[in-house]
Amino acid sequence: MKKLILTFSAAALLLSCSDADFDINRDPDALTPESVTLKAELPAGIVGLAAGENAFYGLIGGFWAQYFTQGNSSNQYKNIDEYSIGTADYNGGWTAVYDGLGDIRNVKRIAEEQQNWNYYLIATILEVQASQIMVDFYDDIPYTEANKAPEILQPHFETGEQAYDIMVSDLKEALAIDLSTSLADGPATDDFVFGGDMDKWRAFGNSLLLKLYLRQTEARPDVAQAGITELLASGAVFLAEDAAVTQFEDAPDRSNPLYETDRRQLNTTINIRASRTLFSYLDENSDPRMTDFYNAGNPQNQGDFNSTVAQTSISVVKLNAIDPVYFMSEEESLFLQAEALERYAGGAGAKAAYDAAVTAMFDKYGYDASEFIAAGGAYEYSDTGTFDEKLEAIITQKWTSFFPGNGYEGFFEQNRTGYPEISDVPQTDEAYVPGEFAYGINGVTGGEFPKRLVYPTIVVTRNSNAPSLVPITTPVWWDVN
Repeated sequence: MKKLILTFSAAALLLSCSDADFDINRDPDALTPESVTLKAELPAGIVGLAAGENAFYGLIGGFWAQYFTQGNSSNQYKNIDEYSIGTADYNGGWTAVYDGLGDIRNVKRIAEEQQNWNYYLIATILEVQASQIMVDFYDDIPYTEANKAPEILQPHFETGEQAYDIMVSDLKEALAIDLSTSLADGPATDDFVFGGDMDKWRAFGNSLLLKLYLRQTEARPDVAQAGITELLASGAVFLAEDAAVTQFEDAPDRSNPLYETDRRQLNTTINIRASRTLFSYLDENSDPRMTDFYNAGNPQNQGDFNSTVAQTSISVVKLNAIDPVYFMSEEESLFLQAEALERYAGGAGAKAAYDAAVTAMFDKYGYDASEFIAAGGAYEYSDTGTFDEKLEAIITQKWTSFFPGNGYEGFFEQNRTGYPEISDVPQTDEAYVPGEFAYGINGVTGGEFPKRLVYPTIVVTRNSNAPSLVPITTPVWWDVN
């Protein structure tokens, strides 16, 4: 899997070679931190993070958000589906993300030295975006001392709570900078996300800040409320389009990382099957996205990889070579706003944000959401509903929007809010409610759902500061639900 990350880094250079100011024959990873240019290292960092997040953690998230389940014709992902991921698994994910963060943090360091505040803001946002995923999977992570080799080879770990506080502080500091004072050239085609549009980056940063606060609603409600109230009162502009990498091609080493990993490198198109959890929810509500998510067939119960049902009858998950990788989608931003407005602004504007989010995610697949969000529609947001009913609507629809590559966010949000709810009966029971999470049939954790990842071998054997390992069922710091 290391080859995947290296080829994606090369692809990052090639994709921008006609416009960016750097020599494509020089790999940024092979240069000293001082000799690399911002226009060379930013795209390498962007694609490095996209590959690490989507190819490794996107797979885990898709299983644990119950979009996918392992088919019985292969065994590639049984350890994910049965909740047995250990230290020997997915070392490449940690390596890939921290390699990408190394590029991004060097961009940030150089940009600060040059007072190039445009690059500084972009790097800070990407640093926080990737680190948030790592905290939410592992809890304690290296942050302030990370990516500082050779000076620091064994960085200390911040607790998850400490890391969140630093990320919030870093974001607020970077967002407060007057970009009109920035020196030197700003980003352009080397910015694979917004093409150098700093207003869009600022909106992304505000939305990411909102997300960090909302993730703390259960663990530190006062912190969440104070931060969001301040953010809303400031008139902050939030993301109104996708923050995504879209430059993929249907060619080896140049396609969407999740597709490249599961479909091209494994040389199979039938490995991951439709989980009954999401499949049944879409089917129950006659959601037209069903045909975009899954091939024709029946779903498989979550974790039932020993099923004797003919796999020719089981629906296969659809992945596409040119699918974008989303750092944050337009609909996620809108769902975040809907929850914030419902919690801290008396609900004013929450329904409008929710309806816009559902509309955006339907638009993405070419469908009209109007009948779904209308009065009596399957996804109606009722102004007369209780707070819990409104929160369930927001989080459940947000869960469907993360398919296929951002399932980790659906997994995190289920841990935070309890939505979708966890079924009291197995999926084989007639009383099973479509869309409720079900414990994997072959789960090895005694009925307890996974709550985190354990540190991989490359961490526990190389860094004496690594925290002691805890069970995969131990919640991370903000998960007190």
